[in-house]
Amino acid sequence: MRRFLAAAAVLLALALAPAASAMSLAPPRGKVFFGVSDRGTTAEYREFAQLVGHHPPLLQTFHPWGNSLNEARERWAQTKTRPILHISTADDQTLEELITPKAIARGRGDNYLLQLNTFFARQRVRSYVRPLGEPNRCINPWSGVTCSGARRGGPYSHRWYKKAFRRIAIIVRGDGTREEINARLRRAGVARLNRRGKPEPRRLLPAPVSIIWSPLPGGSPTVPGNYPGDYWPGGRYVDWVGSDLYSAYPVWRNLNHFFHNPRYGRFPFALTEWAVAGADDTRFMRRIFGWARKRSRVRMLVYYRGFGESGNAFRIGLYPRSVRLLRRKLNQRRFPQYAPFFTRPAPEEPPPGGGVAPRIDSSSAAPRG
Repeated sequence: MRRFLAAAAVLLALALAPAASAMSLAPPRGKVFFGVSDRGTTAEYREFAQLVGHHPPLLQTFHPWGNSLNEARERWAQTKTRPILHISTADDQTLEELITPKAIARGRGDNYLLQLNTFFARQRVRSYVRPLGEPNRCINPWSGVTCSGARRGGPYSHRWYKKAFRRIAIIVRGDGTREEINARLRRAGVARLNRRGKPEPRRLLPAPVSIIWSPLPGGSPTVPGNYPGDYWPGGRYVDWVGSDLYSAYPVWRNLNHFFHNPRYGRFPFALTEWAVAGADDTRFMRRIFGWARKRSRVRMLVYYRGFGESGNAFRIGLYPRSVRLLRRKLNQRRFPQYAPFFTRPAPEEPPPGGGVAPRIDSSSAAPRG
């Protein structure tokens, strides 16, 4: 009887366990990928690499919904980096909202998601996709909480965020017939494929992408309903768990609590954004590297550089002591300078996918590379 109960318990655990994709794209054991945020030009990347004496193998590009990847791909290829694509629903120039979480979940942005699947699958670009990062940061239009701590509700409820995230993961990953993809969408509680202007594809190719879920470790504001777990989409739709930490807000207690949550313990961990800002702070930088070294699940550190020059406190060149320390830290064998199968130059024919997602919720993004 005991043996039967034990076997039944194992089977139940397997049935309930979330089936994450095997495509984690983690570095070799004992290694950590260092990355840097994309400021729009290869010259900016090379200037940073020269400053820190290290070729960052990852380049994180921040794009609004519907944006073309053609120019970004050229930067990824020219810098020989593996991309991290952060997807936002706000126009990067006007900050106008382009699509709501509810609209994503209901399939009104499927043209764009199908384009992403086609791009990464046909181009064979091994990539990390970071949809709607920092959902518990109130100024983000996909957040479920206002800056006063009230729940936004409606198309911004936590339920719609989680469904939107699941839909993004399912379609961008691909790897199935139309019927198989629709079955996965149905299990995720969202609508079937909905490509506008033409029939849905018969099959989605497998895209070599790894999905990163990355809330703030505590929430901004830190109130009930805005903790990381309130936005958890389920392990079936996540390959990496990540978070962000800056020297101006070094709430280590929240980061440690989030990192050690058993719900996320089987996923590789990334600091998807971290930086010294406002003052030359080598103590913070030392602690970042020490914290990561003591935790074997930490496999990715991505330095954030902000945008523009005037008023940009994230320019590391402003902090010479931190630059020297970063050079020393990255000159260690645990930080490889290239990720295997980094982005290669594009073939002669134009990238497939054709067109940009249509205007959604009365506004849209113009393709800007």
